Amino acid sequence: MKYAPGSERCPLPFSPFKSCTVPRPIGWLSSRSAAGVENIAPYSQWQNLTFDPPMVMFAANRYPDGRRKDTVLNAEETGWFVWNMATYALREAVNISAMALSADESEFDRIDVTRIYSDNGAVPMVKESPCKFECRYLSTHTMRGNSGHGTVDVVFAQVETIHIDDNVIQADGRLDIT
Repeated sequence: MKYAPGSERCPLPFSPFKSCTVPRPIGWLSSRSAAGVENIAPYSQWQNLTFDPPMVMFAANRYPDGRRKDTVLNAEETGWFVWNMATYALREAVNISAMALSADESEFDRIDVTRIYSDNGAVPMVKESPCKFECRYLSTHTMRGNSGHGTVDVVFAQVETIHIDDNVIQADGRLDIT
């Protein structure tokens, strides 16, 4: 089987592009709006970019009506967001946090996690997550899609502070996050 995604309809019921690019780490990103509303949402298009300095990116598809995601707007407005490691133990909270809420509602109010706050930007973090990155917003690159939902905002950031739960650090200094 083969097909050209730009000019042919996919002959399969699910996107093979998404299925072939696995595993994809989940970016469970928390942020705070300029008005102080706390947000957390999972992003499947998340990745580290460089190691020196440590930089990351995430891509957020827009809603079908063209609206932008709260995480993108919050990062642009405040200059900060946090990556919280999404573990198996946190899977239910991660799934619940994927719901689309209005910008004045917080997903944190619907999930059973403990909030702690970042050193930079007063962004909420998930205490139960073993690793967290405080990310300073750098820029957004908008890529136009074939539909409103196809348009994506790619956000770039530099990791300024890394939090690691001492319980996952092994004697040799490696992390055991299983």
